[in-house]
Amino acid sequence: MRDFKSLSHTRWDCKYHVVFIPKKRQKVIYGKIRSYLGEIFHDLAGRKGAKIEEGHLMGDHIHICISIPPKYAVSNIVGYLKGKSAIAIARKFRGRQRNFNGEHFWARGYYVSTVGLDEEMVRAYIRNQEREDEHRDQLRLGL
Repeated sequence: MRDFKSLSHTRWDCKYHVVFIPKKRQKVIYGKIRSYLGEIFHDLAGRKGAKIEEGHLMGDHIHICISIPPKYAVSNIVGYLKGKSAIAIARKFRGRQRNFNGEHFWARGYYVSTVGLDEEMVRAYIRNQEREDEHRDQLRLGL
């Protein structure tokens, strides 16, 4: 049975597969930043009533399966996650207390698709993303 959530006048099950990258697709998501981002994304999503169902942080991109209430646009939630996480990274890892000049950690834009009835397939894809990238790199190098 599907896991429907409720608002005061709505029953919903809206899940999305979201992918976004750091500026210039640099491999900057590792070590302490990687573990910190996991906590930050879960906390920020919870503040908006969204829930990260599955997520995987690669060195140069992030995959998230996220459940978003229908009262929010996907672009609002993704913008919120990217903006607030960039500020948090600047404060914790770059020694900046204020964000006057605009911290640019994430590239503009993102990829999103609705999950629908194929949720388990999307979640498995996100879980196995690292293995898929390694396999693709081996094929490219002819190993």
